Amino acid sequence: MKVITDEKLVDIFLNRGVEAIYPSKEDLKKKLLSGERLKVYQGFDPTGPYLHVGHAIGIRSLRILQKLGHEVIFLVGDFTAKIGDPKKDSTREILTDEQIEENMAGWKKQADQLIDFEGKNPVKFERNSKWLSKVDLEEILDLMSKTTAQQVLERDLFQERLNRNIPLGLHELLYPLIQGYDGVKMKVDMEIGGADQIFNMLTGRHLSKAYLNKEKFIRANKMMEAPEGLTMSKTMGNGINLSDSPEDIYGKAMSYPDHLIGKGLELLTDVPEETIKEVEKDIKEGKNPMKHKKMMSYEIVRIIKGEKAALKAKEYFERTVQEEEIPQDIPEIELKETAPAWEIAAKIAPNMSNTQIRRIIEQGGLSINGQKFSDPTGMIQPNSGDIIKLGKRRYGKIK
Repeated sequence: MKVITDEKLVDIFLNRGVEAIYPSKEDLKKKLLSGERLKVYQGFDPTGPYLHVGHAIGIRSLRILQKLGHEVIFLVGDFTAKIGDPKKDSTREILTDEQIEENMAGWKKQADQLIDFEGKNPVKFERNSKWLSKVDLEEILDLMSKTTAQQVLERDLFQERLNRNIPLGLHELLYPLIQGYDGVKMKVDMEIGGADQIFNMLTGRHLSKAYLNKEKFIRANKMMEAPEGLTMSKTMGNGINLSDSPEDIYGKAMSYPDHLIGKGLELLTDVPEETIKEVEKDIKEGKNPMKHKKMMSYEIVRIIKGEKAALKAKEYFERTVQEEEIPQDIPEIELKETAPAWEIAAKIAPNMSNTQIRRIIEQGGLSINGQKFSDPTGMIQPNSGDIIKLGKRRYGKIK
């Protein structure tokens, strides 16, 4: 496969949405312009069923490398997901094989909206259980000998757990090593991941030097918050998911606070940097940000779902949210027995977590035929023809 040394594309890869590059941006640029074909990957642990736009930042950077002719791997961490990247405040529950398979069932289809698993230079869809499930105790001991307890415990997350006297499992301490071992087994030249993965990726870089005597590059992506300001999480399901409908993606994007519009444009769209600077200037000067937020929402949908879907989503938002028009094509749901409010709401928002649904109801965001309900556990008797509205844009009609 011939490598393309398109300096414009290389510069986008090196600069847009980038938090850090190791060992340096200059070294990586030199490598990318050398004509050498690189082997690159990003890993995704299936700890939840949805890939979200935070993952899209990395997936789209993989797409650039695919266009340039490099060997690209979309790695599903079906083995590392058993442990899961350690959390800040508790030990993760170890997932079963069945849970992992269920979580990752639709991932290839979701990612395929942004990268190409076919064609002349197809992205490889790999699972790390292919090699990690075969590692024996002798190999684990050798892997552990390549680092020290002090090096592993330097991770901020581990320090925080220890300082707060939150139990820290030995298996959690192994996670950075096991994740880093993927790069060794695949003999990659570069790893891509979120800025929250820098410690793990640097551990993998260290292991590549120890095992392969190879200088592995790292591109750490900036992180995009969920609309409510928290970190997007597969486990929480609070992000803009790649499997969401165009209307839901647009509506969720419109709920971002004004100060995140510029960041959303930078990380989640292809809008030129000059335009983003103008947008940020307008917002700083207190100008009405509505047109900018609509542009961001439109472009996010366009990137994932295409131009026609983006236009349809924009029109749907304007009719149902801005003009408060009840849509004609409301999906029908079957519900005959009395049920708690949250359960009825869940019927029209299957991709939302129960926590999110309960929060919306508590804020007065559930209505049936115009009557509002604010108690998630309150029992409701549904009737045929009832129009249910959740939040500003989700509707359902009882059969």
